[in-house]
Order: sequence, then structure tokens, then C-alpha cells
Amino acid sequence: MTTPPLTSPQTAVPAPSGPLAVRTISADEHRSFVASRRSVSFLQTPGWGAVKAEWRHESIGWFDGTELVGAALVLYRQVPRLKRYLAYLPEGPVIGYADGELAAWLTPMTAHLKRQGAFGIRIGPPVVLHRWDAAGVKEGIASDEVSRLGELPPYERSAEGATVVSQLHELGWQKLTAEGGFSAGQPAFNFQIPLRRPSEAGDGTTEPRSEADVLKGMNQLWRRNVKKADKAGVEVTTATDDEALAAFHELYVHTAERDRFTPRPLAYFRTMRDALNADEAGRFTFFLAHHEGELVAATIAIRVGAHYWYSYGASSTVKRDVRGSNAVQWAMIRAALDAGCDVYDLRGITETLDADDAHVGLIQFKVGTGGEAVEYAGEWDLPVNRLLYRAFDLYMNRRG
Repeated sequence: MTTPPLTSPQTAVPAPSGPLAVRTISADEHRSFVASRRSVSFLQTPGWGAVKAEWRHESIGWFDGTELVGAALVLYRQVPRLKRYLAYLPEGPVIGYADGELAAWLTPMTAHLKRQGAFGIRIGPPVVLHRWDAAGVKEGIASDEVSRLGELPPYERSAEGATVVSQLHELGWQKLTAEGGFSAGQPAFNFQIPLRRPSEAGDGTTEPRSEADVLKGMNQLWRRNVKKADKAGVEVTTATDDEALAAFHELYVHTAERDRFTPRPLAYFRTMRDALNADEAGRFTFFLAHHEGELVAATIAIRVGAHYWYSYGASSTVKRDVRGSNAVQWAMIRAALDAGCDVYDLRGITETLDADDAHVGLIQFKVGTGGEAVEYAGEWDLPVNRLLYRAFDLYMNRRG
């Protein structure tokens, strides 16, 4: 089943009545703006600035007269030995993309950031370009003629997204790719489970999906594993305290050793928990799956408004047959439904559908949830000072 997407809360902003002004706003002003929206990326909350301690951060707002109509978290990465910065707005800014007047929003922002010492600006507009349902992605993986998601016909092409991309090109912004230059920081492709469906009234509105409906949308293997975990007695609890933090991190380090990636230190997750929950209580939560008293899987969930994310996950090498990873995912999905959320977001996927590619296993795991692949506009750069921009590009490439 494909579910028509809701109107994007990030873009549902009235067209400004006059020229917009951009200036620094307080963290409290920023939090109030975020609280007024149904969905804002957690990377665009004041708390995220505290998480990225190696970057200077600033909250900025767009004002139509005296009314705050847009906001963003800006992270400033300094050029070595110079007080000049790359200004980065991950999965932002949160502005009125739908009004078709992107220059009216980005021009005053550029002027403000230039005054702050930015030699280049990077944004990640939270607008959708395409959507593919799980059945279509599954067919693409099985096909010998398809190797990338973009080669499949999507079930939705966003006119709003196409307009944003066209206007960015016209305004001199440069689309980033994963190869060369600054590698794109946030994934353009994500996998999500819609938690609302068309209303039975047939009037174009939507209504919450039930647990039974979401479970029915999963493939047979996912449903079987969820039931197997329940029958095996896997218990999932939630917490935010230091004991849960330590338990999660120990299992996360174990997962990193097994899967050969470099783990983040425990202090990073402590800062992340404290900063996000300081913005709003309960924004950051640990989910812990135990079997006979032993921790077999653990995850981090983040919620902003009606958007619910699976952020980090860890699993034990032993007792994999009790399906703790499926149990903890199902517990998070149920929590998102109970909270009245619009979407459960499993975050990034690569574009590959090549069955021989090592990354395709992650897509197959997420496709089993019955959700949809979503392509966003991606990340875009505007060189303000081209000489410094090129120099910083070379510096970052040398660092690897």
C-alpha cells in the first residue's frame, strides 16, 4: 500500500507580505518555533548545536515584520588559522519552500551569514523529490536490469521539490555528491514508514494507522521475527538514565567491533541525550531489549513533533535467534504510533539496488518494514568566497 504523504510541515509557511529580515534569535525563541511545527529535523534544533561541540553554532530567524516565520540552526566550521567559516545548516533551513520564492528566503540568509564570516554556505532543504514504495524497491533489487534506486519509476514525483532544485541552480547553489569535494554529510535517500493513511471518509484527509495495519504492511519475514521475539520472551524497556546509557554504549562498542566501524565515545551519547532532552523532555530515549536478563539489542529514538527517528542501534552476536533487533524496532514503531506521529524514520540508505553490493543488505532489512524510500533534495553549497571555498575543499580532501 502506498500512502499519500502529508503536506510537509517544513514547507507549509504562508508567503511573506514583504521583504524578510534575518537575524540571530535566542535558543528559547528557536525552541518555541520548533514546538509550533509538526515536523522539524532534530539536526535543526537548538540542542543539536551543543552536540556538535567542535562547531560554533547560532540560531537564526526569518522575520516578516515582527513575526518569526522561519528558523535554522547554523554550525560554523572554521578555516585553520583564519576567522572564516563554512556555515552548515544540516537538513535545514526550516523556511517556506512551497511559496516558490526561494530567493526571498535565501538572499537575506546569505547576507547575514556573510557578515558572520562565512566563506561558504551549505544547506540541506527538507523537501522531497521522489518516493518509492517497498514493493517497487523489492522488485528493483530482484531485477538484473536495475542497479540504482533512481532507475526505478517512483510512485510520486514532487513538483515542489523540482521547483526548489531548479531555483537553487538558478541562484548559483551547487549540488553535492558523495564523490569528491565536500562529501555530502546527510543522506539524500532515507527509508520511512508512513503512520497515517487516507481517511475512510474519502475526503482527502488522513487518519492514524493502527498497529495491525502497520504490521500487516511488513513482509512475512519481519512479521515472523516480531512474533518469534514475543514468543521467546524478549522484553523491551525504555529509559534515559546513566545506567541505560552505559548498557547501550557497551553493546554499541561490541557491535562496532563485530561490524568493523569506529564507535563514538560514551561522552558523545551523554551530551546528545542531555542536549536534546534539555530542548524537550523525552525527545531522546534508549530502547533496551532483554532476553532472560541479557541485553540483546538496544537503540536510540528521537522525536520532534510528529516525526520519530531511529537514530542508532546495537545488537548482540549471541542469541540472534530470539530476534531482539526486530523486537526493539517494533517497540519503537508502536511508541511512535502511541505518540500520534506521522512518520517513523529509519534514516539513511544508499541508492544501490545491486544485489552484489555490500550496502544492499541494509536496504533489504528496512524494505521489510513495508515503508517507502524517500529522496530529499540533498545538500547544496554556495561559495561566498570562491578562493577560500576551494582551499577549504582541498584541506578537507587531504584529511580524508
